[in-house]
Amino acid sequence: MERVKPRTMPGVMELLPREQVVLQRFLDTIRAGYERFGFLPIETPVIEMRDVLLTKSGGDTEKQVYFVQSTGSLAQGEPPKLAMRFDLTVPLARYVAQHEHDLAFPFRRYQIQRVYRGERAQHGRFREFYQCDIDVIGKDSLGLAADAEIPVVIDHVFSALEVGEFTIHISNRKILRGLMGSFGFEDADKIAAVLREIDKIDKRGRDAVLETLREGDFGLSEDSLAKLIEVIELRGDRSATTEKLRAMDVTNDTFREGVEELDRVLAAIADYGVAPSRYQANLAIARGLDYYTGTVYETLLDAHPEVGSVCSGGRYEDLASLYTKSKLPGVGISIGATRLFEQLRTAGVLATDAGSSTQVLVTQMDASLGEEYRKIASELRNAGINTEVYGEATKLAKQFKYATKAGIRYALIVGGDEAQKGVAMLKDLVEGEQREIPRAELASAIQR
Repeated sequence: MERVKPRTMPGVMELLPREQVVLQRFLDTIRAGYERFGFLPIETPVIEMRDVLLTKSGGDTEKQVYFVQSTGSLAQGEPPKLAMRFDLTVPLARYVAQHEHDLAFPFRRYQIQRVYRGERAQHGRFREFYQCDIDVIGKDSLGLAADAEIPVVIDHVFSALEVGEFTIHISNRKILRGLMGSFGFEDADKIAAVLREIDKIDKRGRDAVLETLREGDFGLSEDSLAKLIEVIELRGDRSATTEKLRAMDVTNDTFREGVEELDRVLAAIADYGVAPSRYQANLAIARGLDYYTGTVYETLLDAHPEVGSVCSGGRYEDLASLYTKSKLPGVGISIGATRLFEQLRTAGVLATDAGSSTQVLVTQMDASLGEEYRKIASELRNAGINTEVYGEATKLAKQFKYATKAGIRYALIVGGDEAQKGVAMLKDLVEGEQREIPRAELASAIQR
């Protein structure tokens, strides 16, 4: 029989158990952070109806989508046209439109699930990866308080993840849109194209982007470019940004509205007590996605700028306009957890290996004491201690080797003498220490 080489397709992450523990704790930390702020969990199917999923998508997106074909007994007549989700935002729009009358608004949702894209598997990109999203969605309207709260959530989550110092960069797309309007740009598509170019400054460099805006379809004058540079180079707190923007000679209502919104968001973040070093206004943040209409965010790790934005998002005026007549404005962010996790591991920020989720291994010295071992394990589990019983009585060295390789720190040893005395030996396999503990005190001793 010819054997098939075991392998996975490129662009997927498959971890060993102790690595998986690290990832699971990483995701659990994000989940706990979201729940601390009152966000509720939802899940949507991996596979959606193709016409629903691709309603808002263009040709470039379709090239990355995995389409699903039903065959055989599953296909009766004309099979449904299905596709795998490529993000969590479009399924959220469908979900809210479908369940609108059953949801409490503002609807505060978090979602931690895998998504699938036909990416080229290179430079840290994945075809299957976790996204961790939160959104606040209003009915008819949504106040700026939600925009201000999102950076507070980001600060809480990334502090809990212990990834080192980070900075949340905040802007408002109305400022640049209004600025372009003051230059005489009236076509929304053309303004969106300019914002997409500005969003490439970190990748292409300022001079290259400005040269593009100077030429071709954009054709910005030198005076306009000078004013644009003055705006996008603003960084810092309110005094360094919004106060200077107010003083600029720009006659455009959208520009002024964006400045006021940004100023109010920055003031509210300060009210929440977020450290000033953790966030700043950055007028070069434009976000390339056109559906963002106001506040936008990007989060960067100060010691690892090469990682790029680790958490981004923004405000949109109407989440589900293609699915319902209701106006559903919202604001949210997304953490690409798989990519971030891998890059943090590579950079040495996260541990590459964790101990097992099992805390104690009950070893077997004597097969005749099997009942005793099972009772001990039940007592420990009832006390909330994750416990495993080794499968058979064999040499202790072999059982210790198993526990060490599996990442289990403590081994519990009970032989005939210990059973008669009503004690157990607890061995710390990391420190190499061993001590005798009365049976009645086992759980409390391990918990300490």
